[in-house]
Amino acid sequence: QVQLVESGGGLVLAGGSLRLSCAASTTGRLINVMGWSRRAPGKQRELVATITIDGFTNYADSVKGRFTVSRDNAKNMLTLQMNSLKPEDTAVYFCAARIIGERTFGSWGQGTQVTVSS
Repeated sequence: QVQLVESGGGLVLAGGSLRLSCAASTTGRLINVMGWSRRAPGKQRELVATITIDGFTNYADSVKGRFTVSRDNAKNMLTLQMNSLKPEDTAVYFCAARIIGERTFGSWGQGTQVTVSS
């Protein structure tokens, strides 16, 4: 598995921006896909953005045009730039990784809280 540590959460006003980061420790394993998931109170976990090792990205409709995911393969870093934040973006955000050979995300971070006030 991969150890993942998120940072960058916090409190922001609606319309503001936040940048989340995730540091991955792989012990030599190659990460194929990385992503960000979120869980809001009373709601199911939602996968909001993914990025492959080749840089192909995918976004949930709810964040398209506002969030941007990127990764630095050399540094094993994943980021999520969140702009035009809305109160409904309030959630705990989790970093996830899928190593080569896995069919699903097998590694998760501990989560970082993002709160957007209106």
